[in-house]
Amino acid sequence: MLIIEIKDNENIDRALKRYKNKHRKIKLMRVLRKRQYFTKPSVERRGEILKAKYINEKYGE
Repeated sequence: MLIIEIKDNENIDRALKRYKNKHRKIKLMRVLRKRQYFTKPSVERRGEILKAKYINEKYGE
C-alpha cells in the first residue's frame, strides 16, 4: 500500500502527481497482474526463450 504524506500548503494535484510517479516506479500494476494467475516455471522459461529468439531474428545478425 502506498502512502503519500501531504506537506503543508501543498496542492492536491501535486500530491496526486507524486502518488502516480511512485505508483509507476514500483510497477504495482505489473505485479498485481502477474499474481492473478499461476504459470509454471517451465512455461515462463519457454516464453523467455521464444522472446529472445524473436528479438535476435529481428535485430540480431
